[in-house]
Amino acid sequence: MQKKIPAVYMRGGTSKGLFFHAGDLPSRSDIRDAVLLAAYGSPDPNRRQIDGVGGAVSTASKVAIISLSESPDYDVVYNFGQVSIDRPIIDFKGNCGNISSAVGPFAVDEGLVPAVEPLTRVRIHQKNTDKLIIAEVPVKNGRFDEDGSYAIAGVPGPGAKIVLRFDDPGGALTGKLFPTGNVKDTLDVPEVGPIELTVIDAANPVILVQAAALGLSGLEIDEVDNDASIRQRLENVRCAVSVEIGLTETMEEATLRSQAVPKIAFVTAAATYQTLDGSTVNETDVDLVGRMMSMGTLHKSYAVSGAVSTVGAAMIPGTVAHDLLKPEAHQKEMLSIGHPGGIIEVGAVIEKTNGTYHYREAVLGRTARRLMEGSVLVPEKYFKDD
Repeated sequence: MQKKIPAVYMRGGTSKGLFFHAGDLPSRSDIRDAVLLAAYGSPDPNRRQIDGVGGAVSTASKVAIISLSESPDYDVVYNFGQVSIDRPIIDFKGNCGNISSAVGPFAVDEGLVPAVEPLTRVRIHQKNTDKLIIAEVPVKNGRFDEDGSYAIAGVPGPGAKIVLRFDDPGGALTGKLFPTGNVKDTLDVPEVGPIELTVIDAANPVILVQAAALGLSGLEIDEVDNDASIRQRLENVRCAVSVEIGLTETMEEATLRSQAVPKIAFVTAAATYQTLDGSTVNETDVDLVGRMMSMGTLHKSYAVSGAVSTVGAAMIPGTVAHDLLKPEAHQKEMLSIGHPGGIIEVGAVIEKTNGTYHYREAVLGRTARRLMEGSVLVPEKYFKDD
């Protein structure tokens, strides 16, 4: 026999997953996770998630758990989980900026906040990072209005623009904007050697490495997924940094149990290249080109939380990202990153006080859509002892 759990399947930005009311899931975290893994069809050694609703790629294997906030400073609480495809793990350590863009529309449509036309501000307590995200949600006739002309790279067709404001995103997981204490470090990585990098924690901890330091052009797309040696070098760097900043005790633990964070990207100066759909991104249209990894494979666009960190780093002198910008880009308040799917733009407010940088706010636009609503079915055996 199976149990029904009320759920909504939503796209947020370039990701999608199930959205649940916290009260509809088991209260014990171990049983909750077992139920969610079963719902997604994980773990699947063949990486297909054939016995669940998971999409067999990291961007479609995500979960959002929503509840009303007890604090007057927020409207809702949002807990994000990255559901592993081939391992019995749900990583609740970091956040997904793309999924964040669907939280406001979910809150409006589920009646968790009063619907105000034409725009409803939803104050989201991002539980994983203990940060505030403000979503500006278009509303019509008391519901989220998904219709609009705003387009984002990686999603076919336009939609309504949802503005996300990440308040004070620095130190989301480690408590420090620069977890190592430096804007740039040289780390001796096993099987890679000494490599220059920047570790910045804004919305999520992200490692930035110049592509040339890895023997890459920075314009690679298919080459990354087709070359295991590239992926292994990147994973070695990611795992070494995870240990260095105290997220895991060993590199092995980082691979096995902390696939989602820290994230890693390799970046290069603005250049002209072909996107996944064959269109051209011109050097003049971007300030930086980046390729980000997502749970061991190339992200086909660019993680929102990764973009928040990357743009923040690019605006701070001395980081590996700032070193790649053209002089005229150094004073911009909004920067564009070219990625495999196109371009993502992020506005960032960075202040320097007494020699210390403070990331005040990151702003960007996303789209979202409610895809399906009803119940997800999970075998009763996963609910034992609840």
